[in-house]
Amino acid sequence: MDKVIFLDRDGTLNEEVNYLHRKEDLRLLPGVAQAIRMWREQGYKIVVVTNQAGVARGYYQEADVEALHEYMNNLLRQEGAGIDHFFYCPHHPERGIGKYKTACRCRKPDVGLFLMAEKFYQVDKAHSWMIGDKLIDVEAGRNYGVRTVLAGTGYGAGFHAKLQEERENRLLELERKPERITIRQPGQQAGEAVPAEPEDPASGNNIQTEDYPYDLYAETLIDAARATLAWENHTEK
Repeated sequence: MDKVIFLDRDGTLNEEVNYLHRKEDLRLLPGVAQAIRMWREQGYKIVVVTNQAGVARGYYQEADVEALHEYMNNLLRQEGAGIDHFFYCPHHPERGIGKYKTACRCRKPDVGLFLMAEKFYQVDKAHSWMIGDKLIDVEAGRNYGVRTVLAGTGYGAGFHAKLQEERENRLLELERKPERITIRQPGQQAGEAVPAEPEDPASGNNIQTEDYPYDLYAETLIDAARATLAWENHTEK
């Protein structure tokens, strides 16, 4: 079985650029090569899964995507941090042109890109991860059945801060009421939630807070590498 780190591309590996397709616009984020090396040293395969709707919209061609990926990988290989595979979705269900206008399965948060990877790897879902800076990335990982990390790079920090604020506001509101609350922290498995107050079967005010839609949050990709490896080391003991 293969342990796989699935990575989003834009906003996770490189700076977010609107419809990136030119090599001169590619800027790898700090620490990306180090994070990939850390995973590779522990036996993980590195697979990029990315939506590329710019192809569907006619802004650039599939050949441009593939050339950019080869250029990116050459940069990373120079630092001992090559990526094993890139898989991308060139479609869009509404904005696509011609054959690219389709409701496909490969566009995240669906799982088609992960299924493509299964043609090359026997994915050990129990020890594999999906990491990205957008909600659709962690949704895709959950839909596929692997653990997930929201990266604070790109859009991730803003989304995490908003979710924390909403959660804190709910908790403040609940403190004013004699209600029972059950919370699942990031990384806590379903079924392991601990009630903050004893359950009263007669109460009609039992409340389940919304879960974080990811297992871990990490500000950088290096933080994500450290956190996922620490998680795996802990679960193996």
